[in-house]
Amino acid sequence: MRTIGLIGGMTWESSVEYYRILNERVAQRLGGLHSAKCVMVSIDFAPLEMQQERGEWDEAGRELAKAARQLEHAGAECVLICANTMHKVMDAVQSAVSIPLLHIADATAARVKAAGLNTIALMGTKYTMEEGFYKDRLSQRFGLRVITPTAADREIIHRVIYQELGFGILRPESKAAYLRIIDDLVAQGAQGVILGCTEIGLLVKQEDHPAPLFDTTRIHAEAAVDWALQE
Repeated sequence: MRTIGLIGGMTWESSVEYYRILNERVAQRLGGLHSAKCVMVSIDFAPLEMQQERGEWDEAGRELAKAARQLEHAGAECVLICANTMHKVMDAVQSAVSIPLLHIADATAARVKAAGLNTIALMGTKYTMEEGFYKDRLSQRFGLRVITPTAADREIIHRVIYQELGFGILRPESKAAYLRIIDDLVAQGAQGVILGCTEIGLLVKQEDHPAPLFDTTRIHAEAAVDWALQE
């Protein structure tokens, strides 16, 4: 088993899920008391969130690159950025280390393609929904047509992530708003929806909606285990 390196803390609420899923997946694959070999460097998210808001992505990239180097020095054999938005700085992270970065969008797109879908909706932070670093990767590398919510709905999604989900707050009215947005995206032609923020899966789960929902936290963690257990 290879050692998985995790850059967590963005937010720690979803980092907990990564750790849980990694260990559950290894136990399912290997049985008995097996658990995942992993190392985590957990970022203090408050300064990073302010850098996001101010557009200081180079500074944020340096912070994550430092974390990646710490992981490599600790024996990690790959790097996972445990967030969707921070893949905006993935080049800075990858260039800082000699071990591979397992991209969350690649793992998710592979799962979408395996399901036979070609038109997918994307929910996440405003950065993930509005900028090209994520959407373009889905379309250019995997040939997916990507639909995003309206401007008003993007604001709702972003606000709930940063003001509620990042604090572990799960409000029924926010869940209802997310499900209504999913309904609207499906009505626009989406065959499924990428839950493209690692906290969204805490609020909305597959059993809540008939459309295929792709929880990026789970998909990313499971892909890391599959990579770690390759012969």
